[in-house]
Amino acid sequence: MKVNFVTIFPEFFEGPLGLSIPARARDAGIFAWDAVDLRDYTHDRHRSVDDEPYGGGPGMVMMPAPFFEALDDLAPEGPVILVSARGRPFGQADAERLAAESEITFLCGHYKDVDQRVADHLATEELSMGDFVVSGGEYAALAMTDAVVRLLPGALGNPEAAATDSFHGGSGLSGPSYTRPAEYRGHAVPEVLLSGDHARIAAWRAEQAERVTRLRRPELPAGGRAVEDANDGADEGPRSGSPSASETPS
Repeated sequence: MKVNFVTIFPEFFEGPLGLSIPARARDAGIFAWDAVDLRDYTHDRHRSVDDEPYGGGPGMVMMPAPFFEALDDLAPEGPVILVSARGRPFGQADAERLAAESEITFLCGHYKDVDQRVADHLATEELSMGDFVVSGGEYAALAMTDAVVRLLPGALGNPEAAATDSFHGGSGLSGPSYTRPAEYRGHAVPEVLLSGDHARIAAWRAEQAERVTRLRRPELPAGGRAVEDANDGADEGPRSGSPSASETPS
């Protein structure tokens, strides 16, 4: 898979994508990425990518021309995603869908907004990471990319790990996980996990998954998956009631 980031901050992606699962996937030849600098498609001495909004109002709006000209050169295949607070919320189902693509392109906005003609005539879809606003679309594009890349065959050390993650396949949250030591500062691991009884362990995990889903995310299905292995991949982020990354400002 190849992922393109169309951005005014191409250096933004170098550090995070050089670490952990994305780096291993890149080294294994199953993931590649490129950052296209929008300022290379400007035509004034200041390399301007934004201007005042028609109709007045605060903030600056990113102009359409750099985006259109950048994609003229890039000629991407597959989805072209504008990350935007107006977009449909990104979820695990989107990560699973996008993991089947050979190429994805993210359009990363900044400033107050992106000219609507980019959304209407260039992007194939708009996606958001939650009901909050951050400084630029790069944050959302990076989070979405990580969610997709970890699903690629060969990206995870244990190929079964993703199947037991929260949200996988439309499921709810996973239950809690424990590791050594069996007791730490007076806090013990639940006895059932030390029992060696795989049926009891699976039932306990399913019960805990249902309990935490109903408590924290009641809008999600809470079927209580029974799993035979560890609940979540070690790389999964915080299990909170809202996503841990956001979208481009609007």
